[in-house]
Amino acid sequence: MDKMAMSVIWTGMVVLSVLYGLWAGNGPAVAAAAVEGAAAAVELCITMAGVMCLWMGVMEVMKRSGLAELLSRLLRPVLCRLYPDCKRDKETMDAISANVSANLLGLGNAATPLGIQAARRLAAKSPGVASDSLCMLVVCNTASIQLIPTTVASVRLSAGCATPFDILPAVWLASAMSVAVGILAAKIFARVWRVSR
Repeated sequence: MDKMAMSVIWTGMVVLSVLYGLWAGNGPAVAAAAVEGAAAAVELCITMAGVMCLWMGVMEVMKRSGLAELLSRLLRPVLCRLYPDCKRDKETMDAISANVSANLLGLGNAATPLGIQAARRLAAKSPGVASDSLCMLVVCNTASIQLIPTTVASVRLSAGCATPFDILPAVWLASAMSVAVGILAAKIFARVWRVSR
């Protein structure tokens, strides 16, 4: 249903834009923009695919070498505090740790299936209701700390930036602040919800 709604919205936006462009007498400009946009999109996808393949390979090497398990153990004390009702569920904690690890490397595309896996496990524990842990997972996954902003760097590289990683200090600061505020808000709302019930 959500995919259908998004398809309708995007199709409607494109059709309205083209119709307005034609109505305003900018038909040739609309056609040129469509061709240029399609070419730029393919170019961007190819550039990003290379960087994503590199870091997905790094994640696979980490997994096979045991580094992912080590990182999971290092993250466990922090994650057990954020997800106290899951600390005895090893599979859920492993999925959450893998999601956090992928986000640390800026691999949003790799983090998404891991986050979905963790969310499914958390949702199974409280069917029909978003538990505090599930809300915390959504917050932490959305406002993730990125040590290496791979996706943003690949977009900058494809746009012709000579130093795509010079944004690191700003990314670290912004992502750390967003995670801190998100966690604080999730904790406050969880308490308020408990009190109001």
